[in-house]
Amino acid sequence: MVQDVVRELGYLTLGTRFKRIGERLQAHTQRILDAHDLAIPAGQFPFLAALDRLGALTIGELAEAVGVTQPGATRAAAQLAEAGWVSITQAEDDLRRKSVALTGGGKRLVAAGKRTAWPLVAGAVQDVCRGLGGSLLEQLAALEDGLAAEPLDRRVRRRKGRRR
Repeated sequence: MVQDVVRELGYLTLGTRFKRIGERLQAHTQRILDAHDLAIPAGQFPFLAALDRLGALTIGELAEAVGVTQPGATRAAAQLAEAGWVSITQAEDDLRRKSVALTGGGKRLVAAGKRTAWPLVAGAVQDVCRGLGGSLLEQLAALEDGLAAEPLDRRVRRRKGRRR
């Protein structure tokens, strides 16, 4: 087996490690979204959630609410608009400012996500994080090991099986 250099370099590669964990969580989340017929990339759901909670936002406000760069928010908003989940309008007083709002379809998609997949994803992530202890690097190692041992979608199926 090849050494996990990112893990071994510890704090030196912490950003890469966080990104790797984030990508794994998004991939697992995507399988859960797909299983519930929520046709949207997992990485775009936080934008819809922000608009659902806060109402219409400018691109800059959306970027701030989700914690991404303004170009990242612009790209996501354009993709969401192309899919019909949001509408983008220019402010009448300043054509450089664009406002993003959920469409009716976007509101229905968010409502379906809140009802079905979102609680499952939150529960599965909580499950994999349960009992984490030690230093930050030890917690990240345990999180990665837990995700490798049982992906989020399998945790969801196991948790559903326990409730029956």
